[in-house]
Amino acid sequence: MSEQPPISVLFVCLGNICRSPLAEGVFRAVVDERGEGARYVIDSAGTGGWHAGSAPDPRSIKVARQHGVDIAGQVCRQIADADFSRFDLIFAMDRSNLDDLRARSTPRDRSRIYLFLDYAHGAPGEVPDPYYGGPNGFQDVYGMIRAASEAVAERLARAPAAGAASGHASSMT
Repeated sequence: MSEQPPISVLFVCLGNICRSPLAEGVFRAVVDERGEGARYVIDSAGTGGWHAGSAPDPRSIKVARQHGVDIAGQVCRQIADADFSRFDLIFAMDRSNLDDLRARSTPRDRSRIYLFLDYAHGAPGEVPDPYYGGPNGFQDVYGMIRAASEAVAERLARAPAAGAASGHASSMT
């Protein structure tokens, strides 16, 4: 029996400091809990490069830590052209990110780009940006990301491997 190639998943938000690093960490935790971590290559990026080289927002780090997920070692980065062919699935956190990704990608690569909550739950939905939100914004976003990550992990566990990506773009240091 041959080993299945990993499924590569990229989470994308605007600056790669709040939602997408949290999604990267939570999805990694979910697939690890399921004993399927080795089956995945997981990363995150932003459509903008303002925070490239920085750690995630301290509030994202804190809410992740409260739930046993460590994202403190992640390094923010901007999406690169190679990411569109490198990743099997690219999940945008909101419609604006989705539009930016589709505009930047080739027609062939657009079939890999999805709105995260839509792919997870089969119904349109966005993960709101908690950056300027109220005191519960990061906690609310964590809950949305956790539920969506569990749904995506379940969906992918039922499907055969989508085909390996050509590389690994981990933002873990």
